[in-house]
Amino acid sequence: MPSAPVEGCGFCDLEAFRRSELCIENDHGLYASNGFVSRQDVLPGSGIIVPLAHRVSPFELRREEWDAMHDLLLAAKAAIDERWHPDGYTIGWNVGAAAGQEVAHAHLHVIPRFADEPYGGRGIRWAIKKSANARPDPDAPGRGLA
Repeated sequence: MPSAPVEGCGFCDLEAFRRSELCIENDHGLYASNGFVSRQDVLPGSGIIVPLAHRVSPFELRREEWDAMHDLLLAAKAAIDERWHPDGYTIGWNVGAAAGQEVAHAHLHVIPRFADEPYGGRGIRWAIKKSANARPDPDAPGRGLA
């Protein structure tokens, strides 16, 4: 059973997601194309899968929520494939501010990728392939915020 919405959490506002061009929902989550938060003309079909219950990170998801996220991912892929015919996908979670999480509600990014896009080929591991992104002391512990 979903938890109560958290005041001030934009991702707890399910009605905004339900107004998306493409919205798929099940008992524990929903997928929404994200034209409501970013430019839909950049990578059309891009969207997010969010649990209906307020969870800050995917580490808090229950087994049934994980299963629901998987079902939504497959349904979103089928719908995106049918409409936009992408050449690949980038799929990932940002957990914590250091990883780029801007909204403290777990969400899985589903980003269709196209061979003709300027940043094609820059996948989820792009940041670990750049020596400019090396930490000053790779063995030093982080601050433990995740």
